[in-house]
Parts: sequence; structure tokens; C-alpha cells
Amino acid sequence: MAFKSGFISIIGRPNVGKSTLLNAFLGEKISIVSEKPQTTRNVIRGVKNLPESQIVFIDTPGIHKGKGLLNEFMVKEALTAIHDVDGILYLIEADKPRSDDDAFIIKGLKTVKCPVILGINKVDKVDKRNILPIIEEYSKMFPFKEIIPISALNGDGLDLLSEKLSGLLPEGPKYFPDDIVTDQPERFIAAEIVREKIFRFTKEEVPYSVAVVIDKFEEKKDLISISATINVERDSQKGIIIGKGGSMLKRIGTAARQDLEKLLGSRVFLELFVRVQKEWTKKPGALKEFGY
Repeated sequence: MAFKSGFISIIGRPNVGKSTLLNAFLGEKISIVSEKPQTTRNVIRGVKNLPESQIVFIDTPGIHKGKGLLNEFMVKEALTAIHDVDGILYLIEADKPRSDDDAFIIKGLKTVKCPVILGINKVDKVDKRNILPIIEEYSKMFPFKEIIPISALNGDGLDLLSEKLSGLLPEGPKYFPDDIVTDQPERFIAAEIVREKIFRFTKEEVPYSVAVVIDKFEEKKDLISISATINVERDSQKGIIIGKGGSMLKRIGTAARQDLEKLLGSRVFLELFVRVQKEWTKKPGALKEFGY
């Protein structure tokens, strides 16, 4: 049998379990930034290798009509990601009713040419008798290639889902090695905002040898908790960024948090640390670690 490979976009409302599902597919938590492939496609989120195929997943932000500039950007990115792929996995929650956001997503799906699989996630939270009405409801809204009930948390139905997604792929080569992993777009943007504030407040005192790594990015109901490490090359740079009595670090953190709250449309708790990585800009290993 010929080897198959291709790109699958995972879409859905926020908090439907896309990250949990992807981590379950890959068997590990994604935390390292990978280089973009030489293609016009979106950022690679994760690669699942099967005996006879390779599925390259494209992560998309949760699609909803929320407020905030970042939301507008993310929705645009997510909708763009559904066109240049071999298949789409649309994820919904078994324990949540259909919303206007779902209708908005399905409207977008009607413009694509590739097959779409509907994954009904979190079936472990509902009575199995409630799943059939969901299948019937969504079947009337869109001609899905398959509708598969799953539990990303427990792993139920994931083998079948992998098989069906693999079946959407064309014959092709193995695009990426087995160890490719990536980071979430929100984390990248958060890191860039922190870095921007460092340049803004320290001006010429700190050269462009600063790398910000997001160590934690946790989204809760009404709060996003972020921890970031600011990497510099010299002790003197660390002193400048921290400032007298921590005043500069507090100033950087406050400004970054305010911008993040506007962009994310949510309250943000931001924790910053500073670490010296001597001459990291000259070390290939450090460059890779920091996403360059």
C-alpha cells in the first residue's frame, strides 16, 4: 500500500478540547517551537506518524465572535487554515448545546472543497443516549464525511478517528521527522508583547539579544495565567531589566499585561522571570530552544 501524507486542520469553538486531543494524538504535551515548513500553509502544530501515513495537524484558535483585536486576528487565521488542507476535523462538545458560533463555523465550512469529519468530544460527560440526537442534528446542517464520538481526555474513539483522518490523505512523502513539535500562536504573541515592552522601556540599554519564552499559558473561564522567562546574555542586562527594587520588571509586566488583556479580551495574570544565558545568540542549541 502506498504511503499517504497530508494536512488536517482542527477547528472548533474555544475550549472544545483541541489541545487535549492533539496532545493525546501525539502522546506528549507540545511545548517546543518548530520551524515553519517551506510552504504557504499555516504553522505546523503537530505530526502524528502512523505505519502507513503521516498526519500533519494545523492548530487553529478557537472560533468565536468575541471582542478584542487578537480575536479578530485569530478568527481570520483559523478561517484561512480551512482552505489549503486535505481535510478538516471540526470538534464540538457533547455536553454543550449548539451555539451561534457553531452556525458561523458551519457557514465557513460550506465554502471548502475538502472533506470534513465531525468529532463529538467529551462523550464521557453525557449519557450515551444523548449522542444520537447530536449526530442527527449536525447531519442536517452539513454533509460530514464521518461523525465520530470521542473522548480526548480518556482516549475513547481516537484510534478510529486517526484511521478516518488518515483515509482523507492523498499519497505522498513523509514531510517531517518524528520529533517535530510546535507551540501555540497565543504563546508566540504573548512573548512578542513582552519583548516589545522591554525594548520600549529599556531603549538602547539592552541590545536585541533578548528572547522571551512562555513557560506557562493556561486559559481558565475568566482568567489567562501566563509565566514567561526573559533570556539575556549578560548579568548587566539582567540588572537593567529588573531595575532598582524590581521597578523596571514591574513596569514591563504591567504594560504587557494591559496590552494582553486588550488583545485577548480577558483578565490576565502575568509572571515574569529573568535568566542569563551567556552568548545565547551564538549557540545553535539556544537559538532552536528560543524558536529562531
